[in-house]
Amino acid sequence: MGRIKDFLNTKIVRNDETGEEGCLTWRETLSYALGRGAQGMCTSMTSSKYVNQFIANILFVALGDRAMDVTKRIRFYCGIFDAINDPVMGVLVDRTRTKNGQMRPYIKWAPFFVSAVMVLFFVGSGNAPLWFNILYTTVLFVMLDVTYTAFDIPMGALAFSITPDGVERTKLFGISSIVRAIVGAIPAALVSGAAFLPYLKDHQETAYLVAACISAAGIILLTRMTYKNTKERIAHHEDTPSVKQCLSLLFKNQPLFMLFLANLAFIFCKIPEQVSAFFVSDLMFNRKYNVAIDVIKAPGLFLAGIIVPKIIERFKEKVDSRKLYRLCCVCAILIHLVFAATTYSGLMKKGEEASVSLFTGILVVLFTGLSTIPLEFKNLIQKEMEVETVDYVEYKTGTRVEGIMLAIMSFTGKIENSFSASVGLDVLAKTKYTPHTNGSLVQNSATRWALFLLTTLAPVVGYLLMLIPMHFYRITGKEHRKMVEELAKRRAALAEEPEGALKETV
Repeated sequence: MGRIKDFLNTKIVRNDETGEEGCLTWRETLSYALGRGAQGMCTSMTSSKYVNQFIANILFVALGDRAMDVTKRIRFYCGIFDAINDPVMGVLVDRTRTKNGQMRPYIKWAPFFVSAVMVLFFVGSGNAPLWFNILYTTVLFVMLDVTYTAFDIPMGALAFSITPDGVERTKLFGISSIVRAIVGAIPAALVSGAAFLPYLKDHQETAYLVAACISAAGIILLTRMTYKNTKERIAHHEDTPSVKQCLSLLFKNQPLFMLFLANLAFIFCKIPEQVSAFFVSDLMFNRKYNVAIDVIKAPGLFLAGIIVPKIIERFKEKVDSRKLYRLCCVCAILIHLVFAATTYSGLMKKGEEASVSLFTGILVVLFTGLSTIPLEFKNLIQKEMEVETVDYVEYKTGTRVEGIMLAIMSFTGKIENSFSASVGLDVLAKTKYTPHTNGSLVQNSATRWALFLLTTLAPVVGYLLMLIPMHFYRITGKEHRKMVEELAKRRAALAEEPEGALKETV
């Protein structure tokens, strides 16, 4: 126990690595990462491919070919509400001043509410009256949006405030992304693994409820550790910014706007995840592949979490996030093109009622894993770019508002989820997808083509579009390092004059 305690109290960045004293210990880093894992458990249940299948193929199965259209509408309108809710929460976080900090009070209480609502959501049953299921699903989705946002925005903003050091922050992002992937995969594994179990394979609704209950308990337990062991280190001025002041900062942040546009294009890249459960059951014709597809994504997450921090640490003075981001997009485009070319025959020319051949199944799983690598590298690099935009606004205005800036990125993330789900489900609805509770069902040719194209080639369109705003993202690695140095000097000066007011510098 003594060795474990000593390890937890050591710094994640040592003097011989950066030449500077770090502030983050392994205890604090892992505690934050476990909170991110709790986020992963929640989104794995409520924002992934499985929730689409739960609604369309269990709650709304009685609607027949209209089930997909109704599911799409609920996901779309609730998603828009959720996205609008994010900036409101961001402003609230930036205006919060308590003895426990700005973010940590929300991390303490919000998980209890999101956990309770999540369990209630999956209590829903296809045996209930249809009108009740539609009303129940809509109301519970809105409640999920509100409660999760109250937890999600503070968790994300805490990473911006937990350390001012870029190397530490990148390591924090890398470690937390790995932990989030591992912990967040637990409920998904329970749902997909049900296909192998005698009772649950024919009672998917029970598998969902069990996974939701386990996730709810995990969310509460893990976030308590985050609240207890983390610290907000970047001081904020006592004058709380007004809503108008917070929102006005958005118009001064051109780099953030470019990230916003890139995230809108990313909608096309997220469609495969939203239709993946349908792709496996209705095109591959074998639900057992869900497990392999979920597992094969892990190496990409691990590689990104390990390699990206190493790159930042090793080439600290030369790293340019924008160039790395664009390289990830190009690699992803090539992988998806080869994915489509190599699996077309095995997926589209097989017998309609036959499971894919083992060779085709291996190819699908392999390319799913390969496509995850540039995706996760891009996601982790973007985290550092988001911090760059926060530093940019502080550099330009003298005001640091992590909450509203994180809320804007979360806003685009919610837009991505709602629009990608809506587009994917709408395409399936227009091709007359036929819902089914268990097993597999032969779909028409148009639906099978839609599943193939949405999974393999839609991301190519998204990554191509993402390259356009990245051309106009103007913060280079060199410029960001100059900003960080200047901000450090300003904070030191403010520390000597604690009563001084923040002034705009431009």
